[in-house]
Amino acid sequence: MKVSSRRDRPSAPHFLPMLCLVGSIVSLAIGTSLAKTLFPLIGAAGTTFLRVGFAAAIMLALQRPWRQPCDGRRARTIILYGALLGAMNLSFYQALRTIPFGIAVAIEFIGPLTLALLSSRRAIELVWVALAVAGIAVLLPIHTGMATASALDPQGIAFALGAGLCWMLYILVGQRLSGGHGGQAVAWGLVAAACCVAPFGAGHIGIALHDPRLLALALGVAILSGALPYSLDMAALRHLPRQTFGILLSLEPVVAALAAWILLGERLTVIQWAAITSVIVASAGSAVTANRAPRAAPPEATLP
Repeated sequence: MKVSSRRDRPSAPHFLPMLCLVGSIVSLAIGTSLAKTLFPLIGAAGTTFLRVGFAAAIMLALQRPWRQPCDGRRARTIILYGALLGAMNLSFYQALRTIPFGIAVAIEFIGPLTLALLSSRRAIELVWVALAVAGIAVLLPIHTGMATASALDPQGIAFALGAGLCWMLYILVGQRLSGGHGGQAVAWGLVAAACCVAPFGAGHIGIALHDPRLLALALGVAILSGALPYSLDMAALRHLPRQTFGILLSLEPVVAALAAWILLGERLTVIQWAAITSVIVASAGSAVTANRAPRAAPPEATLP
Protein backbone atom coordinates (compact mmCIF):
# COMPACT_ATOMS: atom_id res chain seq x y z
CA MET A 1 0.00 0.00 0.00
CA LYS A 2 1.33 3.40 -0.96
CA VAL A 3 1.62 5.88 1.88
CA SER A 4 1.28 9.51 0.77
CA SER A 5 3.82 11.95 2.06
CA ARG A 6 2.93 15.07 3.99
CA ARG A 7 3.92 17.12 0.92
CA ASP A 8 1.45 15.13 -1.20
CA ARG A 9 -1.41 16.02 1.15
CA PRO A 10 -0.64 19.40 2.71
CA SER A 11 -4.07 19.84 4.26
CA ALA A 12 -4.36 16.35 5.77
CA PRO A 13 -3.00 17.20 9.24
CA HIS A 14 -5.82 19.66 9.93
CA PHE A 15 -8.75 19.06 7.56
CA LEU A 16 -10.20 15.97 9.23
CA PRO A 17 -9.82 17.31 12.81
CA MET A 18 -11.52 20.53 11.73
CA LEU A 19 -14.35 18.52 10.19
CA CYS A 20 -14.71 16.62 13.46
CA LEU A 21 -14.94 19.85 15.41
CA VAL A 22 -17.55 21.36 13.06
CA GLY A 23 -19.59 18.17 13.32
CA SER A 24 -19.38 18.37 17.09
CA ILE A 25 -20.63 21.97 17.09
CA VAL A 26 -23.60 21.21 14.80
CA SER A 27 -24.60 18.12 16.76
CA LEU A 28 -24.37 19.98 20.05
CA ALA A 29 -26.55 22.86 18.82
CA ILE A 30 -29.30 20.52 17.61
CA GLY A 31 -29.18 18.44 20.77
CA THR A 32 -29.36 21.50 23.02
CA SER A 33 -32.36 22.84 21.09
CA LEU A 34 -34.15 19.53 21.66
CA ALA A 35 -33.13 19.50 25.31
CA LYS A 36 -34.94 22.77 25.97
CA THR A 37 -38.25 21.05 25.26
CA LEU A 38 -37.62 18.83 28.30
CA PHE A 39 -37.15 21.71 30.74
CA PRO A 40 -40.86 22.25 31.49
CA LEU A 41 -41.26 18.55 32.33
CA ILE A 42 -38.16 17.50 34.27
CA GLY A 43 -36.24 20.75 34.76
CA ALA A 44 -32.76 21.74 33.67
CA ALA A 45 -31.00 19.54 36.23
CA GLY A 46 -33.10 16.50 35.36
CA THR A 47 -32.44 17.03 31.67
CA THR A 48 -28.72 17.31 32.35
CA PHE A 49 -28.71 14.07 34.32
CA LEU A 50 -30.55 12.13 31.60
CA ARG A 51 -28.30 13.64 28.94
CA VAL A 52 -25.00 12.65 30.52
CA GLY A 53 -26.38 9.40 31.95
CA PHE A 54 -27.58 8.10 28.59
CA ALA A 55 -24.42 9.37 26.91
CA ALA A 56 -22.32 7.47 29.47
CA ALA A 57 -24.26 4.26 28.86
CA ILE A 58 -23.87 4.61 25.09
CA MET A 59 -20.14 5.22 25.29
CA LEU A 60 -19.61 2.35 27.73
CA ALA A 61 -21.37 -0.01 25.32
CA LEU A 62 -19.47 1.25 22.27
CA GLN A 63 -16.00 1.73 23.73
CA ARG A 64 -15.87 -0.92 26.49
CA PRO A 65 -13.17 1.17 28.17
CA TRP A 66 -12.33 -1.47 30.79
CA ARG A 67 -10.39 -3.35 28.09
CA GLN A 68 -7.65 -0.71 28.12
CA PRO A 69 -5.26 -0.25 31.05
CA CYS A 70 -5.55 2.99 32.98
CA ASP A 71 -2.92 4.04 35.50
CA GLY A 72 -3.65 6.17 38.54
CA ARG A 73 -2.47 9.41 36.98
CA ARG A 74 -4.68 9.02 33.92
CA ALA A 75 -7.63 7.91 36.07
CA ARG A 76 -7.39 11.08 38.16
CA THR A 77 -7.28 13.19 34.99
CA ILE A 78 -10.35 11.38 33.61
CA ILE A 79 -12.26 12.05 36.84
CA LEU A 80 -11.38 15.74 36.57
CA TYR A 81 -12.40 15.71 32.90
CA GLY A 82 -15.75 14.16 33.84
CA ALA A 83 -16.36 16.59 36.68
CA LEU A 84 -15.79 19.49 34.29
CA LEU A 85 -18.19 17.96 31.76
CA GLY A 86 -20.86 17.60 34.42
CA ALA A 87 -20.39 21.11 35.79
CA MET A 88 -20.30 22.63 32.29
CA ASN A 89 -23.52 20.93 31.21
CA LEU A 90 -25.37 21.66 34.45
CA SER A 91 -24.30 25.32 34.51
CA PHE A 92 -25.22 25.90 30.88
CA TYR A 93 -28.65 24.28 31.18
CA GLN A 94 -29.32 26.31 34.32
CA ALA A 95 -28.42 29.44 32.34
CA LEU A 96 -30.85 28.48 29.58
CA ARG A 97 -33.71 28.57 32.09
CA THR A 98 -33.59 32.37 32.33
CA ILE A 99 -31.62 33.81 29.40
CA PRO A 100 -31.99 33.20 25.62
CA PHE A 101 -30.06 30.43 23.91
CA GLY A 102 -27.99 32.75 21.70
CA ILE A 103 -26.98 34.98 24.61
CA ALA A 104 -26.03 32.00 26.78
CA VAL A 105 -23.80 30.58 24.04
CA ALA A 106 -22.14 33.95 23.43
CA ILE A 107 -21.41 34.44 27.13
CA GLU A 108 -20.19 30.86 27.56
CA PHE A 109 -17.85 31.31 24.62
CA ILE A 110 -15.83 33.85 26.61
CA GLY A 111 -14.03 30.87 28.18
CA PRO A 112 -12.54 29.18 25.09
CA LEU A 113 -12.06 32.53 23.38
CA THR A 114 -9.92 33.68 26.30
CA LEU A 115 -7.91 30.49 25.97
CA ALA A 116 -7.43 31.13 22.26
CA LEU A 117 -6.22 34.64 22.94
CA LEU A 118 -3.78 33.52 25.64
CA SER A 119 -2.46 30.76 23.37
CA SER A 120 -1.91 32.99 20.32
CA ARG A 121 1.68 33.55 19.25
CA ARG A 122 1.36 35.24 15.83
CA ALA A 123 -0.22 38.55 14.89
CA ILE A 124 -2.51 37.05 12.24
CA GLU A 125 -4.14 34.79 14.85
CA LEU A 126 -5.00 37.85 16.93
CA VAL A 127 -6.80 39.25 13.87
CA TRP A 128 -9.03 36.15 13.73
CA VAL A 129 -9.72 36.44 17.45
CA ALA A 130 -10.67 40.11 17.01
CA LEU A 131 -13.08 39.24 14.19
CA ALA A 132 -14.67 36.49 16.26
CA VAL A 133 -15.05 38.84 19.24
CA ALA A 134 -16.70 41.46 17.04
CA GLY A 135 -19.16 38.94 15.63
CA ILE A 136 -20.08 37.51 19.02
CA ALA A 137 -20.56 41.00 20.46
CA VAL A 138 -23.00 41.91 17.70
CA LEU A 139 -24.88 38.61 18.16
CA LEU A 140 -25.89 39.69 21.65
CA PRO A 141 -29.57 40.73 21.49
CA ILE A 142 -28.85 43.99 23.31
CA HIS A 143 -27.91 45.39 19.90
CA THR A 144 -31.06 44.34 18.08
CA GLY A 145 -33.92 45.17 20.37
CA MET A 146 -34.61 41.50 21.14
CA ALA A 147 -33.60 42.08 24.75
CA THR A 148 -31.91 44.66 26.87
CA ALA A 149 -29.00 44.38 29.23
CA SER A 150 -31.29 45.16 32.17
CA ALA A 151 -33.60 42.30 31.12
CA LEU A 152 -30.89 39.68 31.40
CA ASP A 153 -31.14 37.63 34.56
CA PRO A 154 -27.95 38.04 36.64
CA GLN A 155 -28.17 34.45 37.86
CA GLY A 156 -28.42 33.21 34.28
CA ILE A 157 -25.41 35.27 33.27
CA ALA A 158 -23.45 33.87 36.23
CA PHE A 159 -24.32 30.28 35.24
CA ALA A 160 -23.26 30.98 31.62
CA LEU A 161 -19.94 32.44 32.80
CA GLY A 162 -19.41 29.39 35.00
CA ALA A 163 -20.08 27.14 32.01
CA GLY A 164 -17.53 29.14 30.01
CA LEU A 165 -14.89 28.64 32.68
CA CYS A 166 -15.59 24.90 32.75
CA TRP A 167 -15.41 24.82 28.95
CA MET A 168 -11.97 26.42 28.96
CA LEU A 169 -10.69 23.95 31.54
CA TYR A 170 -12.32 21.08 29.63
CA ILE A 171 -10.21 21.95 26.58
CA LEU A 172 -7.03 21.94 28.64
CA VAL A 173 -7.78 18.66 30.42
CA GLY A 174 -9.08 17.06 27.22
CA GLN A 175 -5.76 17.70 25.51
CA ARG A 176 -4.03 15.76 28.27
CA LEU A 177 -6.20 12.74 27.51
CA SER A 178 -6.40 12.90 23.72
CA GLY A 179 -2.95 11.41 23.18
CA GLY A 180 -3.97 7.95 24.39
CA HIS A 181 -7.23 6.04 24.10
CA GLY A 182 -9.60 8.95 23.56
CA GLY A 183 -12.73 6.79 23.55
CA GLN A 184 -11.81 5.39 26.94
CA ALA A 185 -11.44 8.89 28.36
CA VAL A 186 -14.81 10.01 26.96
CA ALA A 187 -16.62 6.92 28.27
CA TRP A 188 -15.25 7.04 31.81
CA GLY A 189 -15.45 10.84 31.77
CA LEU A 190 -19.18 10.72 31.05
CA VAL A 191 -19.64 8.20 33.87
CA ALA A 192 -17.88 10.62 36.21
CA ALA A 193 -20.02 13.49 34.86
CA ALA A 194 -23.23 11.54 35.51
CA CYS A 195 -22.11 10.82 39.07
CA CYS A 196 -21.40 14.52 39.65
CA VAL A 197 -24.78 15.62 38.25
CA ALA A 198 -26.85 12.88 39.92
CA PRO A 199 -27.29 14.67 43.28
CA PHE A 200 -28.84 17.64 41.47
CA GLY A 201 -30.93 15.94 38.77
CA ALA A 202 -31.79 12.35 39.73
CA GLY A 203 -34.74 13.42 41.84
CA HIS A 204 -36.43 15.21 38.91
CA ILE A 205 -36.69 12.42 36.33
CA GLY A 206 -39.55 10.40 37.82
CA ILE A 207 -42.05 11.39 35.13
CA ALA A 208 -39.61 10.47 32.35
CA LEU A 209 -39.22 6.92 33.70
CA HIS A 210 -42.91 6.29 32.99
CA ASP A 211 -43.07 7.97 29.56
CA PRO A 212 -41.30 6.17 26.69
CA ARG A 213 -41.53 9.27 24.49
CA LEU A 214 -39.65 11.39 27.00
CA LEU A 215 -37.02 8.70 27.40
CA ALA A 216 -36.61 8.47 23.62
CA LEU A 217 -36.21 12.24 23.37
CA ALA A 218 -33.69 12.23 26.21
CA LEU A 219 -31.78 9.44 24.45
CA GLY A 220 -31.66 11.53 21.28
CA VAL A 221 -30.41 14.51 23.25
CA ALA A 222 -27.72 12.34 24.83
CA ILE A 223 -26.48 11.16 21.44
CA LEU A 224 -26.55 14.56 19.74
CA SER A 225 -25.25 16.69 22.59
CA GLY A 226 -23.24 14.15 24.59
CA ALA A 227 -21.68 11.00 23.16
CA LEU A 228 -21.21 12.22 19.59
CA PRO A 229 -19.79 15.75 20.10
CA TYR A 230 -17.46 14.77 22.94
CA SER A 231 -16.02 11.92 20.86
CA LEU A 232 -15.52 14.29 17.93
CA ASP A 233 -13.93 16.85 20.25
CA MET A 234 -11.43 14.25 21.42
CA ALA A 235 -10.49 13.42 17.84
CA ALA A 236 -10.02 17.12 17.04
CA LEU A 237 -7.99 17.82 20.18
CA ARG A 238 -5.54 15.08 19.21
CA HIS A 239 -4.29 16.99 16.18
CA LEU A 240 -5.30 20.66 16.28
CA PRO A 241 -3.10 23.29 17.94
CA ARG A 242 -4.74 24.69 21.06
CA GLN A 243 -5.23 28.20 19.64
CA THR A 244 -6.77 26.84 16.44
CA PHE A 245 -9.21 24.70 18.41
CA GLY A 246 -10.25 27.70 20.49
CA ILE A 247 -10.72 30.04 17.53
CA LEU A 248 -12.66 27.47 15.48
CA LEU A 249 -15.11 27.22 18.36
CA SER A 250 -16.23 30.70 17.27
CA LEU A 251 -18.65 28.75 15.09
CA GLU A 252 -20.56 27.76 18.24
CA PRO A 253 -22.72 30.92 18.62
CA VAL A 254 -23.26 31.03 14.85
CA VAL A 255 -24.55 27.47 14.71
CA ALA A 256 -26.63 28.07 17.83
CA ALA A 257 -28.29 31.08 16.17
CA LEU A 258 -29.02 29.05 13.05
CA ALA A 259 -30.37 26.13 15.07
CA ALA A 260 -32.65 28.48 16.98
CA TRP A 261 -33.87 29.92 13.68
CA ILE A 262 -34.53 26.52 12.06
CA LEU A 263 -35.77 24.51 15.05
CA LEU A 264 -37.28 27.19 17.29
CA GLY A 265 -38.50 29.67 14.69
CA GLU A 266 -36.28 32.58 15.76
CA ARG A 267 -35.58 34.98 12.90
CA LEU A 268 -32.23 36.63 12.32
CA THR A 269 -31.83 40.34 11.66
CA VAL A 270 -29.51 41.90 9.09
CA ILE A 271 -27.14 42.90 11.90
CA GLN A 272 -27.03 39.32 13.14
CA TRP A 273 -26.26 38.05 9.65
CA ALA A 274 -23.38 40.55 9.52
CA ALA A 275 -22.14 39.15 12.82
CA ILE A 276 -22.36 35.61 11.48
CA THR A 277 -20.31 36.65 8.45
CA SER A 278 -17.66 38.12 10.74
CA VAL A 279 -17.38 34.94 12.76
CA ILE A 280 -17.31 32.73 9.65
CA VAL A 281 -14.46 34.84 8.21
CA ALA A 282 -12.59 34.43 11.49
CA SER A 283 -13.07 30.66 11.44
CA ALA A 284 -12.07 30.40 7.77
CA GLY A 285 -8.97 32.49 8.40
CA SER A 286 -8.04 30.26 11.29
CA ALA A 287 -8.47 27.18 9.10
CA VAL A 288 -6.16 28.63 6.44
CA THR A 289 -3.39 29.67 8.82
CA ALA A 290 -3.60 26.41 10.79
CA ASN A 291 -1.93 24.52 7.96
CA ARG A 292 0.96 27.00 8.02
CA ALA A 293 1.50 26.87 11.77
CA PRO A 294 3.88 24.36 13.35
CA ARG A 295 2.17 21.43 15.02
CA ALA A 296 1.63 21.70 18.73
CA ALA A 297 3.49 19.44 21.12
CA PRO A 298 1.71 16.14 21.84
CA PRO A 299 -1.03 16.62 24.44
CA GLU A 300 0.70 14.40 26.99
CA ALA A 301 3.70 16.76 26.89
CA THR A 302 1.58 19.45 28.51
CA LEU A 303 1.22 17.48 31.70
CA PRO A 304 2.96 19.11 34.67
